[in-house]
Amino acid sequence: MKKTAYIRDMTSGSIIRHIITFAIPLLVGNLFQQLYNLVDTMVVGYRLGDQAIAAIGAIVSLYSMIVDFACDLNNGYGIIVTQRFGAGDPDQMRKSVAGMMELNLFAGILLPTLSLVFLKPMLHLMNTPDEIFGQSYAYISIICAGIPVTIGYNMFASILRAVGNSRSPLVFLILSSLLNVALDILFVWVLNMGIGGAALATVLAQLAATLCSGTYVWKHYRQYLPKKEDLRVPGRLLVALVLSGGSLAMMSVVVEFGTVIFQSAANLLGKMYITAHSSARRLLIMMIQPIISLSVANMTFIGQNWGAGNKERIQPAIRLSLLMELLWGAFVVAVFFLFGRQLIHFTTGTTDTDILKNAVLSLRINCVLYPVLGVLFCMRNTMQAMGHKVIPVLSSVIELIMKLIAVALFIPKWGFIGVCITEPVTWLLMTAFLLGCYLFFRKKWFGGKLSENCV
Repeated sequence: MKKTAYIRDMTSGSIIRHIITFAIPLLVGNLFQQLYNLVDTMVVGYRLGDQAIAAIGAIVSLYSMIVDFACDLNNGYGIIVTQRFGAGDPDQMRKSVAGMMELNLFAGILLPTLSLVFLKPMLHLMNTPDEIFGQSYAYISIICAGIPVTIGYNMFASILRAVGNSRSPLVFLILSSLLNVALDILFVWVLNMGIGGAALATVLAQLAATLCSGTYVWKHYRQYLPKKEDLRVPGRLLVALVLSGGSLAMMSVVVEFGTVIFQSAANLLGKMYITAHSSARRLLIMMIQPIISLSVANMTFIGQNWGAGNKERIQPAIRLSLLMELLWGAFVVAVFFLFGRQLIHFTTGTTDTDILKNAVLSLRINCVLYPVLGVLFCMRNTMQAMGHKVIPVLSSVIELIMKLIAVALFIPKWGFIGVCITEPVTWLLMTAFLLGCYLFFRKKWFGGKLSENCV
């Protein structure tokens, strides 16, 4: 092993130090990744106006469904790799990485092909308004064509996180985010390439991150990359990878499919409400990043310790993560209630009073339950890290059902208020379900021997 390789073994030492020091680089990296979308919104909004913002906002749920599926596949594969690292089994770890690479090659061909074939029907299904349809299609088609790049970066980042390295992905994302800003300005402001230029800037910046992270893994972590004999992945391990990656990706698809249907109903409210909702959503997504980062750090910690059989370290980690998630949620509530209007104006450049008023309303209704959202993420990722796949997927079904109810009842009856309340109510129900399951199964999970076949 090269001395320059950074590895964090979380199976011993301070629990809170491991989680926080792992989460901080991950948080900064996630914020820079969200900067891709935020810069798109700012550049497009200031240069092309409110209609261009609406064009991106109208398809943001479809964008999330496609990209999150690609990301969560690798997050799920990474759980298996993390467990093998925690178990101190380098042979099985290399075989796990080999399986990850083979599955990603397949997904890198299939996902963009299917996405591009069904893109226009999906935009029609989502009731994308005619006046912004062309811009929406131009943006999302370029993003879909770049899915292999997204898969590549997330694969290398998952390998690095499995060995406890959350610093290097941060460096690559910072560099690619700065590149994204420069390309946005070049393509949209200087070359007048319109909304497609913003999408192209995002894909090219992601490509830079993929190339940098792949080169880094090859140079410094080659001992964990598969050798020729590792390429024949055992069927049992391949099934474990498919189940782990598939469960996370399926959970994402169930959630985002519901969001696509939900977005189709919201799009019928008109361009002004689309702009308001998407403007608020950008900020909400930005402020959710610490919640996600803490839960992923906790998932990595639990994955390593579960693989090593150190069950006694897991429950204290869950309690610490829950406390930090709740504190951040309370902070978000304060920020959005005090500065919500100013933040919407700054990120979009809009001066439309109706857009500002409704965007702030959406911010405030959603942020009130951000502490609950933190508990949701912590519980869901904890169960995934221990290999319990069914319960998190079932929680996602709750979200799908709630969004279908919103399309049928909430939005037709209450309009934009129905749009705003749907997700917070959904978080509350999902969290109650996950907490109930955790309390019910806790004795079984932590009382007996470590089982390879988890529920």
